[in-house]
Amino acid sequence: MTLSIYNTQTRTKEPFEPTVPGEVKMYCCGVTVYDDCHLGHARSYIVWDTVRRYLQWRGYRVRYLQNFTDIDDKILKRAKERGVSMAEISQQYIEAYFRDIRQLNVADADDYPRVTDHIPAICDLVQTLIDKGLAYAASGDVYYSVERFPDYGKLSGRKSEDMQSGASGRVSEDGRKRHPFDFALWKGSQEDEPGWESPWGRGRPGWHIECSAMIRSQLGETIDIHGGGGDLVFPHHENEIAQSEGAHGKPLAKYWTHNGMVRVNGEKMSKSLGNFTTIRDLLTQIDPMVLRLFVLQAQYRKPLDFTDEAIASAQNSWATLEDGLRFGQKFGQQLAWSENGSQESLPQVKASFQTAMDDDFNTSGGLAVVFELAKELRRLGNILAHGGEISEDSQHLQRQWTTLVELAGVLGLEAPAEESSEAHGLTDEAIYEFIRQRQAARKAKNFSEADRIREELKRQNVTLVDQPGGTTFIRG
Repeated sequence: MTLSIYNTQTRTKEPFEPTVPGEVKMYCCGVTVYDDCHLGHARSYIVWDTVRRYLQWRGYRVRYLQNFTDIDDKILKRAKERGVSMAEISQQYIEAYFRDIRQLNVADADDYPRVTDHIPAICDLVQTLIDKGLAYAASGDVYYSVERFPDYGKLSGRKSEDMQSGASGRVSEDGRKRHPFDFALWKGSQEDEPGWESPWGRGRPGWHIECSAMIRSQLGETIDIHGGGGDLVFPHHENEIAQSEGAHGKPLAKYWTHNGMVRVNGEKMSKSLGNFTTIRDLLTQIDPMVLRLFVLQAQYRKPLDFTDEAIASAQNSWATLEDGLRFGQKFGQQLAWSENGSQESLPQVKASFQTAMDDDFNTSGGLAVVFELAKELRRLGNILAHGGEISEDSQHLQRQWTTLVELAGVLGLEAPAEESSEAHGLTDEAIYEFIRQRQAARKAKNFSEADRIREELKRQNVTLVDQPGGTTFIRG
C-alpha cells in the first residue's frame, strides 16, 4: 500500500516519497505568543501531531519542528499594555501553550525554535536575497521584490494583479516600497522598541522570513512536509517559498499540506472576529479526549463546524472508545491474559486501518476501524461487569484489545486507568513518569536501566505494553 498526500501546490493527491527514503523532515508554523490558544490552534496541532504519529507508525524516522514567533507587533502591544517586557509576555504564553496542548495529548515536537534565537540566521538569509537581487534596503527596512521572483503565486494560485493592495493586511502600501505588494524582510525599530543590530540598522525581522530562516538553520534547504492552517497559504507560505527558493534555487517543501478552519455559525473562528473559545476554557467543560476525537472525526482539509451537537456526538463516541480501551485494565486479570500475549495484534485489522490512513491521513476512516474493535469489547465488558460469561477466546480478545490500544494510540486517543485502580498501588501519574524515564533510558541506549524500570513496575503489579504508537500499562 502507498501513502498519498494532498499537495496544496499541485492540488492533487501524490504518492508520498520523502527526499531521503525512510526519513521525514516536517515543519509546522507555530503560534505568535501573545495570548492563549483557541480551538483553531488546537485543531491544527492535533492534526499535525496525528500525521507525525502515523508516519512513525508506518516506520518513518520523523524530525518535526514547530516554531514560536516571540517577536511581533501584537506581542509588543501586549507588553506595553501590561508594563512588562516582550520576553515576559512571550514566555507566559509559551508556557500556556504547553499547558493546554499537552492536555490534548499532543506530543512535543523535536524542537521549538524561537525567532529571537535565530536573528543571525535571519540576517544571513536577508543578505543572501539582497545579493541575488531579490531584495532591497530602504530607510532601515528591507523588502522582498516580488516582481523578481517569476514563480510568485504558484502555491496560492494568485496573480500579481490580485495582490496590489498588499498581503492580507499584513503589508500596507508604503512609499518606501518599489511596488505595493513587496513585503518586509526586516523592519527598522523605534528607540523604545526591541531590536537587533544589522547591516541595515537596528531593527527586527518581518513575519515571513522567520520560518524560512529557521527551516534552513535546523532542517536544511528542502523539507518533506510543510504544514499549517489554510489561512497561511497566502501570504505567509507563498512568501516563504519566494524567500527560500529564491535564495537556494531548490524547492522549500515537497508537500504543502493545510488543515481547514474551525467555524462558528459559519464564520472562521479567530481572535480578530472575537468568536473564539480558548482551549483552556473548553477543557473546563469538555474532556480533552472528546475534543481530540471531535477534531479527528472530520477530514483534516475541510472546515470543522463547532456546535453543541457535534460535541455531544463526540462525547458519545468517546464513551464507547474509552470502555474499549479500558477493557484490558478491567478484565485482563480475570481472563488470565499473559504478558507475552499482549504483544500480539490482529494484522488484518491493522491493514484496514492503514488503508484508510494511507488515503491522505483519513482519520475518519481510521476511526471507523478503531470503533469496530471498541464496540465489540464494550459489549463484552458490559457482560463481564454484570457477572455474565462470554464464549469468546481469551487470547483473541487480548489481541483485539492490544490492536485497539495500538491503533487508537496512533491517533493520540488514550484512556488512563480509572481512579479507583490507584488504590492497588502506584498512581497513574507515577506510572507515566516511570514510562517517561524508561523511554529516556532507551533513547540513551541504557537498556539495563530500561529493564530495571520494567521489572520494578512488574513487582508493583504493573505490566508495560510497548506498541508502535506508545507505551501503555495493565494493572494486576
